[in-house]
Amino acid sequence: MKKKIIGLCAILLAVSGCGKIPTLENGEEAIITFDNDHMISVNEFYNTLKNTYGLDTVIALADTYVLETEFADYKDTARETADSYVDSMIESAGSEDEFLNSIRQYGYQSIDGYRDLMYLSVLQNHAVEEYAKLQITDEEIKDYYNDIAVGDMEISHILITPDVADDATDDETEEAEEAAQATIEEIIAKLDEAKENGEDIEETFAALAEEYSEDESTKDDGGDLGRINYGTLDDRYDELISTAASLDVGEYSTEVITTELGYHVILKTQEYDKESLEDLEDEIRDILSEDYITDNSTSIAFYATQHYRNEYGMEIVDDEVARQYSNYIQNALATIQNTENNTTE
Repeated sequence: MKKKIIGLCAILLAVSGCGKIPTLENGEEAIITFDNDHMISVNEFYNTLKNTYGLDTVIALADTYVLETEFADYKDTARETADSYVDSMIESAGSEDEFLNSIRQYGYQSIDGYRDLMYLSVLQNHAVEEYAKLQITDEEIKDYYNDIAVGDMEISHILITPDVADDATDDETEEAEEAAQATIEEIIAKLDEAKENGEDIEETFAALAEEYSEDESTKDDGGDLGRINYGTLDDRYDELISTAASLDVGEYSTEVITTELGYHVILKTQEYDKESLEDLEDEIRDILSEDYITDNSTSIAFYATQHYRNEYGMEIVDDEVARQYSNYIQNALATIQNTENNTTE
């Protein structure tokens, strides 16, 4: 790294028209000169840098190289994602100058530097996702396929959301939730009555969805969520899918279903045969890896980056930076351990 800095300094001095690089009496090359012939050497610059921002810089350089190499086919996507994110932040700030002023307080002197930070962050997130997939065993995939995986289903739902104001008290929130649940129970009672009277349940459900549902995107279509399965929609719908798996076609749920979205009643309108394990393997691995990331949220970023650094045989040869890196690793492990201990207590 020292040689790279020296090389860079030489280029900068040459471009500035200084000609031959000045040297101190001990032969060290200068990076700054003064009228009184005082000079600051490249070595002073390097030693100051490594004792201040050296470790952060080393880690950023190492991770950029490792992750760009390991995920070469993802580099363009990562850059586009990072640029899009930064561009949206610039737009929110009002101008590039305003955005630059806001990031300078965090030590960034240019927008390009901040783009590089976001680019590395996107690469690191991708590395976490790929590392998590490596932790999923074939046995876990088989177990998921046998015990949890189901064929695609077509489901309709009616959603009721509690009417809770931002400044609602706990009692007001509880009252609103009870009212929402009561509405779902009322809908289920109407479905029960229609069933007893021999009415068409799909038609009844569609009419009730149009009347009651607060899912504006589906209510006018009978609450139809389409052909779905685990992973088709975000995981807020997983409870609907697991409930639907236990229903026969034409059956509706008779208990209130609770999700992050609110309260639901569902109707299963169609089901399809489960695909083969071979066909579902990648999809199941993705689902299980997402769960793995959630379950190991306090440590996975650390272990993922360590995994890929080790894969490429990363070794810090500067003694001082190596010492800092060792301390960083020990502190990170201690933090992870403390967090996990507090979580289990």
